[in-house]
Order: sequence, then C-alpha cells, then structure tokens
Amino acid sequence: MIYSVTIAVQASVESEWFDWMNRIHVPDVLRTGCFSECRIYKVLGSEGNDPIYVIQYHCRSVEVYHRYRDNFAPALQKEHSDRFGGRFRGSRQLLEEVAHAQNRGADHT
Repeated sequence: MIYSVTIAVQASVESEWFDWMNRIHVPDVLRTGCFSECRIYKVLGSEGNDPIYVIQYHCRSVEVYHRYRDNFAPALQKEHSDRFGGRFRGSRQLLEEVAHAQNRGADHT
C-alpha cells in the first residue's frame, strides 16, 4: 500500500520546502511507525512554473494507513500548512498494488 502525496510548490520556496521536507517532515512521518519507507520524486517536464513533487510512503495495510490518518496526519499536515500555507497545492491518494512485472533480462546501465 502506498500513501502518495503530490505537491506543487511555488518555485520561490522550492529549496526551503525541499530541505524542510527531507530533514524534518518526512522523518517525522516515518517516526509514527506507520510507514516503512518514503521516496520523493520530482515530476519532470511539468507545465507551469511551479515544480511538482510526489512523495510516496509505503505501509503494510490500509488499517495502518488509517491509524496514521486518524492519529498523526492532522498535526503533521498543520505543521506543513503553517510553514508553507498559500505557497503550495497538494493532493493525496492511497494506492494498492494490483500487479507487478519485471524484465529480468534488461540491461541496466
């Protein structure tokens, strides 16, 4: 299960936002014990001036995600809004893996 957060952040605060996310926010989310890992992706070739990031937190079940959502998310989301309010747009999705494929013979150079 992946809890995916997409954030379009104003270019003027991108560096500050990314540093805070990487050093403070993501570690705080992981410390809840609800997620095993987090990966941050920057969307390439997005339209407009504001960079877009996708933050993906991995959790083992929807029940664990619900524990995060109910017990930890409001305070953590408030910290983000208090710090960067009006300078980002965000959306959230919960993803369930339904298939997986690999090319075992691919050349990964």
